Amino acid sequence: MSGTWVVLGATALVSWQNWPAFPNLGTLTVFLLLCIGTEVIETFAGTWGVQKRGGSKAAGVAAMLGGFLGMIFGGLIPIPIIGNLLGMLIGSFSLAFLVEHSKMKKTNHAAHVATGAVLARLAVIFLKVGVTLAMTLGLGIGIAVA
Repeated sequence: MSGTWVVLGATALVSWQNWPAFPNLGTLTVFLLLCIGTEVIETFAGTWGVQKRGGSKAAGVAAMLGGFLGMIFGGLIPIPIIGNLLGMLIGSFSLAFLVEHSKMKKTNHAAHVATGAVLARLAVIFLKVGVTLAMTLGLGIGIAVA
């Protein structure tokens, strides 16, 4: 579960306790939109990264599917969170590489395209951490001021 959703849940609990004071329905709505927005961006990050580097739409879809499958199978790696993260990155790269290589038969091009999927996914991880920290900071300041 993403940290953004955890902060949204915490905000909902505090809102229920402090109703109608801060955090109110407006705060919950903004936080919900931030959660949904980051999830949508994360879903399409691999596809965007592949296409930005000249890859096919099929390789983009493969990167998205590979990231999802890798995240699930990465959970088998006995290091919490890191296993899922590694699985997601490896899965995105692997499937994007395989699809692009099967089309173009050029290893360097396929690796270049698949690297785009990994870089885009890493950028989204930093985005999600930043959004989570901003939500946490906003909630903390709002509670302190109210």
